[in-house]
Amino acid sequence: NARGGVHGKAIELATQDDTYDVPKALANVEQFLADPGYFALFNCMGTPMIDAMLPKVIESGIPFFAPFTGAQLSRTKNARNVFNIRASYADEAEAIVNQIVALGLKNIAVFYQNDGFGKSGLDGVTNALKRANLAPIAVGTVERNSLDVAKAVESISKTTPQAVVMVTLYKPTAAFVKAMKQIGQFPMFLTLSPVGGEVLAQELGNDARGIGISQVVPYPWNDTIGVVREYQKLLDKQKDKFSYYGLEGYITARLVTEALKKTGKDLTREKLVSTMEGMQNFDLGGFKVNYGPNSRLGSRYVELTVVGAGGKVIK
Repeated sequence: NARGGVHGKAIELATQDDTYDVPKALANVEQFLADPGYFALFNCMGTPMIDAMLPKVIESGIPFFAPFTGAQLSRTKNARNVFNIRASYADEAEAIVNQIVALGLKNIAVFYQNDGFGKSGLDGVTNALKRANLAPIAVGTVERNSLDVAKAVESISKTTPQAVVMVTLYKPTAAFVKAMKQIGQFPMFLTLSPVGGEVLAQELGNDARGIGISQVVPYPWNDTIGVVREYQKLLDKQKDKFSYYGLEGYITARLVTEALKKTGKDLTREKLVSTMEGMQNFDLGGFKVNYGPNSRLGSRYVELTVVGAGGKVIK
């Protein structure tokens, strides 16, 4: 927009907060779909919310960029207007399990959120363990938007696991880790990218140290990658503002902008969808996405990080 927009038109971003609530999310999307002034949907958050809105989104034909979920539901073959960017939860779970198994650990438990996000992650972990001829020794759960982890702690701690994979957001993750440590349980804790490493470290303080986190975009503090340098420059190189959430949002925005440029001045939703189908092995500056007539996966990029001293996420 600072350079005059795309083909002379500025991009306007309208936002609505669903407070991680399914009915609110559905109402917000219905409001957007009812107004022809909205051209595309961008970075909608949360597996349960996306599950609820997806049928209407697919029916509308509106371009739907980067749903913030790794669940299989957004990767269905009939969703021609849906373009994922982030790797799937199955991809993240496989990377985590491979790391645990490589360390020789076999007693592995799973703590998951009782909704589409948690169940999708649980399936990913279970399937990855099965490929290693293993199975979870214990499973515990927490309800969405709840911090009541007592039953999960009780059931998982009985097995004294060597590692616990947590498929939860940062507040219940923090509550679970604190509760386990308070009863003298210190397994290897690992979690998936939606947790938000920076906010988890802030929530847990010193208790966050050593927690492993899978990530689906490059390290935001690494200035050797082109797209990361651009992101850092936009934030005036203020390292305290860098985050995985922020970089993922920037990568998504870059992709949308590049697709709009390629589509040309005579812009329609159908033309934009067709443009995206032609963006095969497209390099955004060290981060590649891949689409095609039968592919909406985007990326399978996963790397593992750990929370180090001072709450800093390190590779």
